[in-house]
Amino acid sequence: MNETLKLLHNHRSIRKFTREKLTKDEVRTIVEAGQRASTSSNVMAYSIIGVTDENIKKELRKVSGQPYVEKNGYLFVICADLSRIANLDSNGVQGNVKQNLESTEQFIVATVDGALVTQNMVIAAESLGFGACFLGSLRNDINRVDELLKLPAYVIPLFGLAVGHPNHEPDIKPRLPFEAVFHENTYDQAKHTHIEDYDRILSDYYQRRDSNLKDDNWSKQMLRKYNVPTRMDVAAYVQSKNMNRH
Repeated sequence: MNETLKLLHNHRSIRKFTREKLTKDEVRTIVEAGQRASTSSNVMAYSIIGVTDENIKKELRKVSGQPYVEKNGYLFVICADLSRIANLDSNGVQGNVKQNLESTEQFIVATVDGALVTQNMVIAAESLGFGACFLGSLRNDINRVDELLKLPAYVIPLFGLAVGHPNHEPDIKPRLPFEAVFHENTYDQAKHTHIEDYDRILSDYYQRRDSNLKDDNWSKQMLRKYNVPTRMDVAAYVQSKNMNRH
């Protein structure tokens, strides 16, 4: 296994960081590596907001409910951003630009672009010895995040990314088996049977790891998670930003 594969296979989410902050050069290095991610038609439909204002970080922590939103080496918020294109036709000369930007297709493009750039940032950060954690919990109150970051139309926050010097080294959580996720030529529903194998693997992991021991598995977690509606305000919010309207 080469060094790149070792880095990828050693990924784990880091939620506890030392007090040491990232330097401006380190932040730039991580962001520029993120920018090299693949992007649909060179649209680059994302923006990255670096949050250094401690008051804003405290408010974002309230939204998230997680201490590592505030206590980290650096906090990024990644946004789906179609505003650059909308502004190219601010006078409506082209006619259909803004209407077409409101489509579900362009919403998907911007969301995928944001995810790709962030994953590149994580890989870059880990290659430099940092740890990182995605922060989907910022969508707990997406309107408040929008307000705090002063986001214009055609821009929505997708998630945060906390980066810093690790203050702990959690065990690597096992993933679904290859056989459960890889299909050849057509979708094979019989592969769902591999979930039972994963339930046993994950249950064993939870009972053997260094902290937060529990008796649980993937199937139980997913059924609990999706039995309760969450963040039901997101759809209306996204549409209010002129995105995903048709």
